Amino acid sequence: MEKTTASRATLLIMTLFFLQPLVIGGWLALIPLVKEDLGLSKGELAAALLGAPLALLPSLQFAGRLLPRFGPRRFFIVFFPIQSLAALLVLVAWSGPSLFVALFALGIGIAFLEVAINVYAGRLEKRSGFTVMNRCHGFWALGLACGSAYVTALLGAPWIGLGTLGLLATVIGVFGARRMHQLGDDEVHDAPPRRTFKDLPSALIYVAIFMFLVTLAEGVMADWAAVYLSERLDNPEARAGIAVTVFSGFLAGGRFIGDWLKVRLGAVLQARMTTSCAVAGMCLLVLPLPLWCAFVGFALIGFGVSSAYPLGVSAIAALDDRYEASNIAIMATVAMGGFLVGPPLIGTLSEAFSLSVAFASLIPGLLIALLLTRWLAGESGR
Repeated sequence: MEKTTASRATLLIMTLFFLQPLVIGGWLALIPLVKEDLGLSKGELAAALLGAPLALLPSLQFAGRLLPRFGPRRFFIVFFPIQSLAALLVLVAWSGPSLFVALFALGIGIAFLEVAINVYAGRLEKRSGFTVMNRCHGFWALGLACGSAYVTALLGAPWIGLGTLGLLATVIGVFGARRMHQLGDDEVHDAPPRRTFKDLPSALIYVAIFMFLVTLAEGVMADWAAVYLSERLDNPEARAGIAVTVFSGFLAGGRFIGDWLKVRLGAVLQARMTTSCAVAGMCLLVLPLPLWCAFVGFALIGFGVSSAYPLGVSAIAALDDRYEASNIAIMATVAMGGFLVGPPLIGTLSEAFSLSVAFASLIPGLLIALLLTRWLAGESGR
């Protein structure tokens, strides 16, 4: 693959990684406002938040089966508009069940784009020799931060905020997709034969568990950081969305330097260092400390979970060319399951106990994730 072509493909896929989460970040910043407007308890909000994972988890597998037939670029052209329209549905929700339906639709759009952008980035790494996955996910986190910051600044006009983000993502996303290098789109074929659980590579299973445990914390912070800060401020109308901005900003920063860290430290040591930061950050939120410690905690957790997903995608994409899309879809199902199932589970725990106790329940999982980092070295786990 020529260097000029690879550089152009890198620029375009990073742009799409930035655009895809814009409306997601916008929705996350609106969670406290929607909760108050609809009069939802924590438990009711937790039930409504289940809409996205219940749609996303099966949709990821469906996307993994369809992508070899149509290619990632066609997915971009179709599902950027679908995701943007689905995001606007949360603004017309009038109850917990209607919010559930809106998030269900959003989960479908997220799933197809999630598989497509990661498959394209994985192919680019293998065919160009470039190390790009961390930076790609850095742009994803930056898009999440920008989306949440923009909507936080326009809380009085949520339609304008989410509508602008959706239009921007759709127009530029479709435009960019039409100009991307094919990277195998011209080699479309039927999905490979289905595998049983025992046929899956060991590395795929253990890396997926590692990613589940870390993205569990990532999803909880994305959905509940603003609620946590609003409670600490004792003012539901406060601009608590800044908590999401701090978290996702450091998430982006960790991913932008992630490729540099991976080259110098290796995937395993990098994952151990960042996951340890996540444990430390979670402790700052759980312990009875001054409010400023919470912002340090959001920053440490953002940096701490930053490398898990890109390192996992690179490790899984390198396992097998034939089952590339299927492996990534399985990994994404498990990882995104953590990202999306975690928030409603934490909501249920916080309803029964407190949000701090619910956050504390994540720490054992992060410690187990530390033990699984060795599998990021490859099939042998060395």
